[in-house]
Amino acid sequence: MHTRHLLLAALAAFFLALPVRAQAQYDAPHYPSPRVPEHIGFAGQIYHFDRPDLYERMDRELIAFTYGHTLSTLMLRRSERIFSQVVPILKKNGIPEDLKYLMAIESNLDPKAISVAGAGGLWQFMKTTGRGYGLEVNDEVDERFHLAKATDAACRYLKDAFAKYGDWMTVAASYNAGQGGISGRLSAQQQTSALDLLLPEETSRYMFRVLTAKYFFEHPEKFGYQAESETKYPYKAPRKTVEVKGPVPSLADFAKEHGTSFYLLREANPWLRSDKLTNKSGKTYRIVIP
Repeated sequence: MHTRHLLLAALAAFFLALPVRAQAQYDAPHYPSPRVPEHIGFAGQIYHFDRPDLYERMDRELIAFTYGHTLSTLMLRRSERIFSQVVPILKKNGIPEDLKYLMAIESNLDPKAISVAGAGGLWQFMKTTGRGYGLEVNDEVDERFHLAKATDAACRYLKDAFAKYGDWMTVAASYNAGQGGISGRLSAQQQTSALDLLLPEETSRYMFRVLTAKYFFEHPEKFGYQAESETKYPYKAPRKTVEVKGPVPSLADFAKEHGTSFYLLREANPWLRSDKLTNKSGKTYRIVIP
């Protein structure tokens, strides 16, 4: 027999030898993706999908969320922990709560996410953009990974964009493609909404992925996912927060002094990027003790 035939025969024997229940684990999922809804409300605006291109673009993302099992499950489980901390900051800054779904598309709600391009944190700031919005970014401190400070910076970006466009979906597109890119295309194509622009595929999909994220988190059962509260990762308030105004030569020693480990200290403070905090400027840092 040819090598290919031998391989096929071996695979067939493997699956036939499995108990029925075990075989089911290898079957393709049969749960259908949800039907495209008539409309979705987002940040105070209603978006309809009665145009063929809008319908098909939305349908594509509904399918992607349904069958992207690992990431979709992880996002559901992370959602309570992340949203409970981020939403109050959005509200404080006058940003619609629905803008929290940008994080799902940007980072899969992973506070430690780093893209291949070097963007970091929940809001996936590039280093230069983060610094431009007031975040400290260096080898020892990288506030792109500081949930509260990065969210405040994201709010400033979103406010700036909304002042320019007056449309939150166009703001979302600009978060992906940059304000310069979106503004140039709006002018060149004589449109007022990014939904009506010819855009690079990533940005074109981005807006519908954000809409799908809202639909997914509000109705996970329609995608075939269970969302019992006991499966979600809860937010646990820190035991205490320590103000540091000088150098910390060893964060491992600092952690031990405060009854925790270096690993847990870094997990609770992902913005700490080294094993020490030189702090030559005497800045005040608030370090969470888990």
